This record gives sequence, C-alpha cells and structure tokens, in this order.
Amino acid sequence: MRNRLVGGRYRLGSLLGRGGMGAVWLAGDELLGRPVAVKQVEHPARAARVRALEEARAAASVTHPGTVRILDLVRDGDEAWIVMEALGGRTLADVLANDGPLPVEAVRRIALHLLDALAAVHRAGIVHRDVKPGNVQLCPDGRVVLIDFGIAYTVGAAVTPAEGFEGSPAYVSPEQLHGAPPEPASDLFTLGATLYAAVEGRSPFDRGDLFATMLAVTEATPAPFHRAGPLRPVIEGLLAADPARRWSVEQAREALITPGVSAVNVPMSKPRSRRMINA
Repeated sequence: MRNRLVGGRYRLGSLLGRGGMGAVWLAGDELLGRPVAVKQVEHPARAARVRALEEARAAASVTHPGTVRILDLVRDGDEAWIVMEALGGRTLADVLANDGPLPVEAVRRIALHLLDALAAVHRAGIVHRDVKPGNVQLCPDGRVVLIDFGIAYTVGAAVTPAEGFEGSPAYVSPEQLHGAPPEPASDLFTLGATLYAAVEGRSPFDRGDLFATMLAVTEATPAPFHRAGPLRPVIEGLLAADPARRWSVEQAREALITPGVSAVNVPMSKPRSRRMINA
C-alpha cells in the first residue's frame, strides 16, 4: 500500500492509524507539493461511501482552527478517500498512555480550545458524537484540534444514525445509550468525560467490563476525583445526567476563565429543547 498513488495525486507514505471505518495515511500531495493525511474508507458497501461523503461534508462545513480541515474527497476505483490537513503532534490518548495525566492548567487550556471548537461545530448544525481523547490532536504549535467526524450527525443528512449508539462505550452520553436523537448536549457530556480522563489519567466510566461501563454511564456516576482540583465543578457540570441541566458551552467557559466560579454560582441556562442548536 505504501507508495501507492491515490486519485492520481496523493502518494501514500506511513500508516497513521486505523479505525472501524478505515485507515488514515500520511501522504504527499504531488500537485501542490505538501503533506496531507488521507483516510481510506475500507468498507465496500455503498452506504459506507455515502457515509464518507457525509463525514467530509460535516467536517468541511466547520471553519475553525479547532477542527480538522478537509481538503478533498476523491474516488479511486471503488474506494472513497478523504483528504485532510496533516497534523503534527499526538492525540490526547497517546499523551495519556505514554506520559500520564496532565496538569490542571494544561487541561484548562485544552478545555477552552475544545469548547470553542464545539461551539463552532454546533453552530454549523452538527453533533460530533465521538468526543474522546483519541479524537483530540495536540499539535506542536499549540492548536488543539477535534478530529474524526466519522459518526457525526448533520441535520438533513442522507445518512441517519444507526440503531443504538456508535462510538466508545466509556465516552458516550446517557441519552445516546437510551437511543435519544443526537444533540449538542451529548457532545458536552463526552467533553466532560474527556477532560476527566485528561486530568485524572483514566476514563470516568470505564469499569473494565462493557455492561458495568454502560451502567456507570447510564447513571452518570464517574469514578472519584483525585487530581482535578478547580476543574472538578466544570467536569461535574458537563457530566450531568439530565441534558437539560448539563452545563452549556457558555457556562463551562465562564467557569474556566473566572477564578473561584463553581457549580453552585454559575447560573443555569434555560432548559434546552431536544432540537438542534443552530445559533
């Protein structure tokens, strides 16, 4: 596969990673002479190719430094390939696996970046649905980038969410497990789980067993806090079981930038409807 020319333009280099729907390769754009990342959709079914188009459209509809930029979508034979900017650095999951939990201040900065990115995603009418450490890229230039829109939901999309839930059991919201329609509040719950993992070094809900993990998510009962310190109220606000009482982007941002703000003195926003937030 290495050195293969895709779409008459993109020369494959090293394999960057592999997921449920395909593999991501570092490649060279031989037309413009720049590095890119290309995602190969390996499933041959037509539905998978349609899903790849929806993924590319979802990510491309968001213009924000905190989301991965989509550069092209090409067909090579029966295969669909999504061409993205090449990002340096490591995922948050890699950092946690190799270096351990991060300092509170570093997690606070990551949280602010991700809140801004999710606000832009939600304004575009999209729910990411897979916020987790493996989908957060920490770049050498300081960018914090939300990647992999593979199971993102867009209002009016040709592909509707599958029955049940998609994603990682330890990073899914209670309402997703109950089969509720995707909504921005679900991304905020999984952001809370991601921030917990960043500062505590482990998922708040992973119990080592699928059933026990899903039960912990359903009950929204995170593992004990040990290292979060001033981040704890923010994470707890994001991990509220009831989406209507879960902290919004604005509430979490205010608590992160205002010293001494806690869960009891950040005013609750009005209960959110189950509709998509487009503004």
